[in-house]
This record gives sequence, C-alpha cells and structure tokens, in this order.
Amino acid sequence: MAESKPESDQPSMRETREKLMRAALPHVPDTGWTDRTFRSAAKDAGIELVRARVACSRGSLDLAWEFHAAGDDNMVEEAGKVDFSALRFRDRISEMVFLRLEAVGEEKEIVRRCMSLYALPQHALEGARALWMTSDRIWTHFGDSSEDLNWYTKRASLSAVIGSATLHWLGDASDGNIETRRFIDRRIDDVMNFEKVKASLRNNPASRPFAQAIERFARSIRAPRSCRGTNSGAATEETS
Repeated sequence: MAESKPESDQPSMRETREKLMRAALPHVPDTGWTDRTFRSAAKDAGIELVRARVACSRGSLDLAWEFHAAGDDNMVEEAGKVDFSALRFRDRISEMVFLRLEAVGEEKEIVRRCMSLYALPQHALEGARALWMTSDRIWTHFGDSSEDLNWYTKRASLSAVIGSATLHWLGDASDGNIETRRFIDRRIDDVMNFEKVKASLRNNPASRPFAQAIERFARSIRAPRSCRGTNSGAATEETS
C-alpha cells in the first residue's frame, strides 16, 4: 500500500483550486461551468474528487470565480508594464478596463460561458460580486482615497462599465478589438460627465443647498473599515 504524502507536502487549497481551474478550461467551451466539467477537471489534474470538492465546495462555480480572479491578477500585472503618467485619469481607467478584457487572451468563449453562468438567478449576486471585485482592483491600483459614499458609487459605476464592455467585447470582430476600446472610452466619458454634473450642482447658487445636503449624507456613509486610509489620493483627480 502506497504511503500518503505528509500534510506539509499536500498542495494548499488555493493551489488545488488553481490547478482545477486550469484543467477545466479546455472543457468549458463544450460543457460550460458544470459538474461534468468539474469532474473532468479533477480527473485531468490528477486530484481525487473528494479533495477537489473540499477545495471547491461549490464545484464549478468556484472554478469560474478562480478564473475571474486570475484575470484580475493578469490585469494588474500587465498594468505594471504600462506608463500611465502621460494619460488623463479617465484614460487610465479606460486603459485598465481594456487590459482586463485582454487579460484572458483569446478565451472569449470561456468568458461567454461565465456570463451565462452569472446570468442564472441563483448566481446573479456572484456575478455582481465578480464585477465589483474587478472595479475595486482598478480603483485601488490608482490609489482611490475615498472613504464615504463615493467609495461605493465609483465602484458601482465602473462595475456597470465593465459589464457592458464585456458584452460588447464578446461580439467584437474588429482588429485588435478597437471597437471595444472606443466603446469603453464612451462609457467612461459618461461616468466622468456625471461627476461634472455633481460639480456644477455644487457651484450653482440655486442648487448648492441641495448638493450640500447630499454631500452631508454621503459623508455619513463610510467605506469598509479595511479600505480606509490605505490608499493615496491619486484617484481624486477628475472624480470629486
């Protein structure tokens, strides 16, 4: 009887999930993020199904999440190779959204399967959480220092941009996905124009009391404690 590996030699749960996710990718275009895919991934990765289910208690849903998180990691890694200093702030955000889409390479069908999974009512909250996580990674990368309602509105607005841009990207057949880049630029402009409207309300004597009341309410809402005071003020440009 073969001896089992010492506990210290066993891969961590995160390593197991990543290995399963990589093994699942070739199957996803045909069978989606399903239990069939999960079983195939465990077999291909040489991981006992029992251990695979311990690492991924939600099965393929956890693998889809792992795929999304890996895309965010790739986005941040690629962003480290880009010189953003010459770009306007809105263009930096736009570039990051495009980098996020490009982070999965040519795996559009896998992303499409992710969108189908998150479109299911029972997984819609998980899909929203995934978009929020990506949005937070982008704002954090650029040093967002907001601690009130703005912390939430920035991420909610950018989540909507990322979601709509992903749908556009899935159907984009243009060279280098140039049409998607233009689409992102338009959506980011819409977000920034909204910020300009907020500023105009503050500067207009007629609407200033209303705007000040909203701002007092906004300041009463706090970002999650773990996110306060951890970033620089780089992201305040053009957004407040």
